[in-house]
Amino acid sequence: MQGALGKGNPSQAPCTTTNSQTWPTTAHPPHRAPTPSPSTSSTLPPSTNLPPSSQKTHTSPPRAPSPPSRSSALGLSNHNPTWWLTRIQRYTSYTFTLFATAHLTTTSLLPLLLRSLPTSEPYLLLTRPYYQSPLLEPLLVGLPLLAHISSGLALRLYRRAQAAKRYGAESHADRRRLAWPKLSGTSALGYVLVPLVVGHAAVTRGLPLWVEGGSSGVGLGYLAHGFARFPGVAFAWHAALVGVGAWHFVWGWGKWMGWTPDMVGRGERRERRWWVVNGVSGLVAGLWMLGVWGCGREGGWGMGWEGLG
Repeated sequence: MQGALGKGNPSQAPCTTTNSQTWPTTAHPPHRAPTPSPSTSSTLPPSTNLPPSSQKTHTSPPRAPSPPSRSSALGLSNHNPTWWLTRIQRYTSYTFTLFATAHLTTTSLLPLLLRSLPTSEPYLLLTRPYYQSPLLEPLLVGLPLLAHISSGLALRLYRRAQAAKRYGAESHADRRRLAWPKLSGTSALGYVLVPLVVGHAAVTRGLPLWVEGGSSGVGLGYLAHGFARFPGVAFAWHAALVGVGAWHFVWGWGKWMGWTPDMVGRGERRERRWWVVNGVSGLVAGLWMLGVWGCGREGGWGMGWEGLG
């Protein structure tokens, strides 16, 4: 039996060896975990067989803490003083423009159109309760005017203080050598306008209050009496008041609306804007002065307490 087996076909003999790590040719090798390729290793989840300390976790970097809110409980942002002072100047000019428009209409445009003082007088008296009442006059005229002037002065002082801090001007002598911020033409007209407005208020409100005890009876006849009594002084005063006021108002509104020449570069566009803004200023001043001059030319000496002075 053994001889027969020894002489058999070697190809039919079983593949057995003494090595325990060899398998028959028809058997499959044991399953091995595939090695992840470098291109996909970053997307595969970490192996659960590794210890927790060696597992790589993909976590996003910590986010930076959000900045604190810059709004207060009232919704007001924490802007610098320049921002606040500029806004005060802007919004007070809106309020004062309402008064100036009503005053221009009743003291100049209507007399110019109607060509009669007695016919135009009721319109002035009709609008007077709205801007000469004890409650509305401070809100429409007094407080906006005071805030407008004060914010302009404060803005100029603040910019000078910032310049002194920037250039290290610590001593009084250093600050005296430091140049003041550049004064624009609109600001210069505003400073010239202040004494003219104060004088106008003294003549139309203070003088009647001192003589008559109130200014409720002051109207176009009072203006005409001033032109008849002091023609040269009255015309020069009103020309300065109306001219400076018209140029200051129009250039100021041009700045708020972005229509001034300094808002664009050099060239024909800049020159065109200069002519347009000055043309509108001259038109406003001319219409205002025509109405005022018409009141003075048509009227005459006043009666009663007006004729005393």
